[in-house]
Amino acid sequence: MESKMYHFPVQIYYEDTDHSGVVYHANYLKYFERAREEVIGSEKLAAMWNDQKLGFAVYKLDIQYNEGAEFGDVLDIRTSFKKEGDYRVVWRQEAWRKDGKKAAVAANIHLVCVSSEKKLLKIPNLDLFT
Repeated sequence: MESKMYHFPVQIYYEDTDHSGVVYHANYLKYFERAREEVIGSEKLAAMWNDQKLGFAVYKLDIQYNEGAEFGDVLDIRTSFKKEGDYRVVWRQEAWRKDGKKAAVAANIHLVCVSSEKKLLKIPNLDLFT
């Protein structure tokens, strides 16, 4: 079962862009990471790491760049997820420009849970993933 859709606004600053004024491609991964952190919650993630010594790691990433966002844009990062088995959560994330006809950038990001010793663990019971 897929989650509800979450929205996270991202202001594009000059420092986010390359020499042509378009967002540098790797920055979308930062925006997606921030949006996932907002969905799960910084406090939950910190408690997972500090108390249980576990965290999430990207296992696989499929990304498609359709059009570049530009300096001054405010993107709507749209996020949903689906737990696929005990060990993996697949996040669908899209960056939308205002009045966009399709996502400027879209990605499927597969996350797994790992211990501080980098061992694969079952996804913990966070209210989100039940």
